Amino acid sequence: MGANLVMTLIELSGLVIVIVVVAMLLAGGGGDPGRVAQLPTDAALPTAVLGGAIIAYYSFVGFETSANVIEEVRNPRRSYPRALFASLITAGIVYVLVGLASAIALPPEDLVESSGPLLDVVAAAGVGVPAWLFSLIALVAVANGALLTMIMASRLTYGMSEQGLLPGVLGRVLPKRRTPWVAILVTTLIAMLLTLIGDLGLLAETVVLLLLFVFLSANVSVLVLRRDRVEHDHFRVWTVIPILGIASCILLLTQQSGVVWPFGAGLLVVGVALFFATRWLRSRAGESVRRVTDRG
Repeated sequence: MGANLVMTLIELSGLVIVIVVVAMLLAGGGGDPGRVAQLPTDAALPTAVLGGAIIAYYSFVGFETSANVIEEVRNPRRSYPRALFASLITAGIVYVLVGLASAIALPPEDLVESSGPLLDVVAAAGVGVPAWLFSLIALVAVANGALLTMIMASRLTYGMSEQGLLPGVLGRVLPKRRTPWVAILVTTLIAMLLTLIGDLGLLAETVVLLLLFVFLSANVSVLVLRRDRVEHDHFRVWTVIPILGIASCILLLTQQSGVVWPFGAGLLVVGVALFFATRWLRSRAGESVRRVTDRG
């Protein structure tokens, strides 16, 4: 988490550089603010907004991972809602400013064809920011995203093992550090194997598709779980929020490309098969224990 904090600051500095240099460009009479409200060619406003929402959705991947490390936070009831909403608002503002800066600095067709759009935006501003420095910041940002994803995946796997949804071996932790080392090794190996597919764009779109189902189920769960009465104080959200969340997830699901659905379905089938295999192994283990107990 210490490494994550340092890399997040470096990543944020890169986005701030984009915003500042384009502001300087605009102040000097450069850029074209009129491009901000310009629609893509042959695209209606609703289609353009939904298409942009799908792309922006991937930028917010990571906020849901914080729920998987909440057990490692002091006083989560007080600190977690504040941290989550503050980070969402901060990231939202930064992303909007970066989007506006990109549209002002370069035409849309140049951004689409570019393999490093933010680097091109900085270059278009004419400010002497070394290309290698901005490339290094981008590399740190990618590494930071990978680090957060692996932290989330290992903790999620560990939690599912503790709940009996995955094999018990994934719940093993180091004696002193209490780190789920087996889950970390397994999830890292799976991630390495997935990169061999070769199409990172397909993986990114699949992540968005599966996360939409995760968020859809989470919002439904909010409406169901709020019927339970508990003694301790807990965070409670307005009813309209999960309803809007459900509606937005369904809407964004309609915008997913057809090739992503079979790939995502294949991954879900693997997960379901692993779940039932775990249940079968646990039932066999329980029967063995009962037999030994009966003999004793």
